[in-house]
Amino acid sequence: MNTHKAHCLILPYPVQGHINPMLQFSKRLQSKRVKITIAPTKSFLKNMKELPTSVSIEAISDGYDDDGINQAKTYESYLARFKKVGSDTLAQLIKKLAKSGCHVNCIVYDPFLPWAVEVAKQFGLISAAFFTQNCVVDNIYYHAHKGVIKLPPTKSDEKILIPGLSCTIESSYVPSFESSPETDKLIELLVNQFSNLEKTDWVLINSFYELEKEVIDWMSKIYPIKTIGPTIPSMYLDKRLHDDKEYGLSMFKPMTNECLNWLNHQPISSVLYVSFGSLAKLGSEQMEELAWGLKNSNKSFLWVVRSTEEPKLPNNFIEELTSEKGLVVSWCPQLQVLEHESIGCFLTHCGWNSTLEAISLGVPMVAMPQWSDQPTNAKLVKDVWEIGVRAKQDEKGIVRREVIEECIKLVMEEDKGKLIRENAKKWKEIARNVVDEGGSSDKNIEEFVSKLMTISSK
Repeated sequence: MNTHKAHCLILPYPVQGHINPMLQFSKRLQSKRVKITIAPTKSFLKNMKELPTSVSIEAISDGYDDDGINQAKTYESYLARFKKVGSDTLAQLIKKLAKSGCHVNCIVYDPFLPWAVEVAKQFGLISAAFFTQNCVVDNIYYHAHKGVIKLPPTKSDEKILIPGLSCTIESSYVPSFESSPETDKLIELLVNQFSNLEKTDWVLINSFYELEKEVIDWMSKIYPIKTIGPTIPSMYLDKRLHDDKEYGLSMFKPMTNECLNWLNHQPISSVLYVSFGSLAKLGSEQMEELAWGLKNSNKSFLWVVRSTEEPKLPNNFIEELTSEKGLVVSWCPQLQVLEHESIGCFLTHCGWNSTLEAISLGVPMVAMPQWSDQPTNAKLVKDVWEIGVRAKQDEKGIVRREVIEECIKLVMEEDKGKLIRENAKKWKEIARNVVDEGGSSDKNIEEFVSKLMTISSK
């Protein structure tokens, strides 16, 4: 017997950092009796080491089924073909689901794929844009779309005042991109998230109201914004979804036993966890400076170095590392690590998913942003939420070992770090409350489900 009251088709952009939050939102909807079908691309599914069993999966095509964007000659050609082939295969999927008695009521789509709105309109479906970044970053891209600010900022733009933000943002904290024709296309992709947003019925943000009140209030005057985050597995927050301990989707195989066994032998709050996510690539010089900064800090550290990045480590670095002082792994179960009582600090690239996880688990941060939205997230971590520090680059764009060492010690030892550590605990409590029953994000999800069910029952 079908107990579902509505059916949402989830359309993510095919990278792990975009799919994970949409998957977590899907689990929340499913717990409220909404049927979920998630539709990643065929090429993305081919690279997965594990897949979620909690939701239905149906693949669409981006036109490059063997290797996705790597198969395309340019970013521009990839996006153009994805729009054409993606629209066609999404329409075919909607028809296929209808024939099997699973009529779709709503498309929740990543606004990197704005053409999804047109497909939704074609079938008379509700559409909801799901922004995987925070609202401050979305606000910056909105103003870039309107021509109010330029990305990347020009040399003269030392400080930028953005409507909806009380503080100015230094140009070094605005989303950063190297100048190249390919990068120009990426910026266009980010800015084009707003190209037809007025046509959508809902705008969902992977953040929470208490974290960004001012900018959310400002953006809500333009779009029907609802915050629904933090989108991390429920067992690390409100614990209302009892089997929800992992995202259930991964491109890499985590070295879970090695990580947790090692952490179990470390004192409380003594370990520095270091990870730059699934995409960031550090140069060899930066890798060497980071390695020596970690070693010189005299803190025990758990460092995730993807296998493709390992050749950049200094010679014999891993061999000379004592088991008490450090552990280098190719991938780890990040949530379980951040939750562990031995973790005292997170040295991070400040990707939004990692930042949200650290906020939700009360871990203070040393921010070493690389590109895209990461510098802006670092600004918020340091100056707005005061839950970390930023390790500043020199004129060559390298964060030196002395700076890294100093930042680690400041967060983990010094008096100034005490306030940072206390603020991290405060935000952890707020993050848990917003998704618990009656919290701001929970109410927004309830409202979304309620409207969905009202429309689907007509």
